[in-house]
Amino acid sequence: MIYAVDFDGTLSMGEWPEVGPANSGLIDYLIDRQRGGDKLILWTCRAGEPLERAVKFCKDHGLNFDAVNDNLPETIEKYGSNSRKITCDVYLDDRACRVDGAATDILGYTL
Repeated sequence: MIYAVDFDGTLSMGEWPEVGPANSGLIDYLIDRQRGGDKLILWTCRAGEPLERAVKFCKDHGLNFDAVNDNLPETIEKYGSNSRKITCDVYLDDRACRVDGAATDILGYTL
């Protein structure tokens, strides 16, 4: 499986542009998944120095990504291009809303 993981509010529970405190439970879970062969993509709005600090923060907590704000090399090769949309099986994000036949949005409408 491929996991695309947000940083702020998901891996780091602090306020942007700071890093930390760590969401240790999620970090441990992702490290375990990666050891089992799954791939991890850091998928964040951070860029430049704030992104560098986020990547370092994750590395300091034992979490190393297969890609950062990019598709995996094997995905790019498979499709012959690099879409702006990340190809993954699971998105982990504090601002996510699941959309399926049984989902209800934040205003109460059935999606």
